[in-house]
Amino acid sequence: MTTLEYRAVTKTFPGVRALDGVSFSVRGGEVRALIGENGAGKSTLLKILSGQYRPDGGELLIDGVPRRFAAPRDAQDAGIAIIHQELQLAPDLSVAENLMLGMCPSRFGFVDRRRLHADAAAVLARLGETIDPATRLGDLSIGRRQMVEIGRALLRDARIIAFDEPTSSLSARETARLMAIIGQLRAEGRAIVYVSHRMEEVFALADSATVLRDGTYVLDAAPIGPADEGRLVAAMAGRTIADIYDWRPRPLGEETVRIEALAGPGLTAPVSLAAARGEILGFFGLVGAGRSELFRLIFGAAPADGGGVRIGGVPLRPGDPRAAIAAGLAL
Repeated sequence: MTTLEYRAVTKTFPGVRALDGVSFSVRGGEVRALIGENGAGKSTLLKILSGQYRPDGGELLIDGVPRRFAAPRDAQDAGIAIIHQELQLAPDLSVAENLMLGMCPSRFGFVDRRRLHADAAAVLARLGETIDPATRLGDLSIGRRQMVEIGRALLRDARIIAFDEPTSSLSARETARLMAIIGQLRAEGRAIVYVSHRMEEVFALADSATVLRDGTYVLDAAPIGPADEGRLVAAMAGRTIADIYDWRPRPLGEETVRIEALAGPGLTAPVSLAAARGEILGFFGLVGAGRSELFRLIFGAAPADGGGVRIGGVPLRPGDPRAAIAAGLAL
């Protein structure tokens, strides 16, 4: 039986029709990718599933039964969990407290700490994690915090789990670990909705895909593989893959920014580069490669150990964000 089905779901906000008769279904033991450009309606669909929004039209069915959630707790009670891009956790509480939030075991009217930590340790072990349940959540990496969020879904025995851009802040190793966990959840018969802009992840993980564009259903594809990339991207963008980037060379103006042997915390070697007026200079690297640290050094939000920055040929006073703002720099 179909575990989850959207049937002609519509949602309108003032001046915007966010969803217009969207229909698709996900079965237990299936990972369905939900893909589309920004503004396609993916997040609105997940918020309807989580009970944050109520549809204006159409139906949401769980195991063939129409459901209308008045609040997120109703969705949780129906076996639904959403792993948000911005994790819904309390960083100053312990891992165990975050896992059991809202369902902490009690004894004589007080939280039963021994059982709390035992239950938390059991679900962490199930995820292959060796985190001490007493650890403050804010001291963990983003990837390990995400495992805590998944652990909460397992403790509530969620049968339908939606992931909203889950790898946006993860390293390559953390991404591989997450994908292995999702594969395990699929093998347990859970229905998985996976939202991502990263097509390589979609093809590595998903069994099927639903494409949205401007709030409307465009295409269903099942099964999917790398050979479908052109068709899916064309459906997302409304044009062929050949002109997705549409880049043309353009004349650049005078040099505006020059970074000379800039060194500091988070960088393993000094950095030198220049950018001209009218130029977009892209920075690429894995999480932890030093991109954010370099930007903080350029802006003066972190103290530099050496080198400097020139804006329009004028040296910028190091370690002084006010001077950076006055020179026209924004972070």
